[in-house]
Amino acid sequence: MRIGISQRVEVVASYGEHRDCLDQQWFRFLEALGFTPVPIPNSLSNLNEWLASTGIEGLILSGGNDLTHLPDASNTSAERDETERTLLSLARERGWPVIGVCRGLQMMNVWLGGELTPVSGHTAVRHAVTPAEQTNSWFHPYQDVNSFHNWGIAPEGLAAELIPQLLSPEGDIEAYVHHSLPWAGIMWHPEREAPFTERDKQLFNCIFRGTPCKH
Repeated sequence: MRIGISQRVEVVASYGEHRDCLDQQWFRFLEALGFTPVPIPNSLSNLNEWLASTGIEGLILSGGNDLTHLPDASNTSAERDETERTLLSLARERGWPVIGVCRGLQMMNVWLGGELTPVSGHTAVRHAVTPAEQTNSWFHPYQDVNSFHNWGIAPEGLAAELIPQLLSPEGDIEAYVHHSLPWAGIMWHPEREAPFTERDKQLFNCIFRGTPCKH
């Protein structure tokens, strides 16, 4: 199964370059699951046409880069924002499964009409998570997660189409699913776990392959 994955944009001023970047751990993680990763460029004039040639069957919106509309945002990328908005439109149209990771969770929520709020104390730490009221069995194994973000989703900022699954100690949304589409958002980074966890592997298989999930 070929999974498209969005990339962060890094500006290297000394070379005058805008570089699309992806942690090598993503390739190791998806290889361990038997998926074929397809990195998606942020500079294509016709993304729809390019995607049609790739055979992509699902999407990951990866981490990195603040969304450009946020106040005091840093390391932003307008071209990446536009690429991911196009990807979400195509995913809805074609019924592709989607997982948003960290920034990807944030982008999906905003694209669906939700809002973000600044958070503190969530960069390069681990913290506990608790189940929300309607937690899917996919998320039952989670008790703690890694954390690398400065923006979060308060309960009142969650888009109407999304159902919360896991909550941070402060009560913010750490994971959600779409009420009808095969879409999920997670605030943690599965590719940064060493070794990769069985619970993350199971979650990705449940979303992308429709594998029945164990409780």
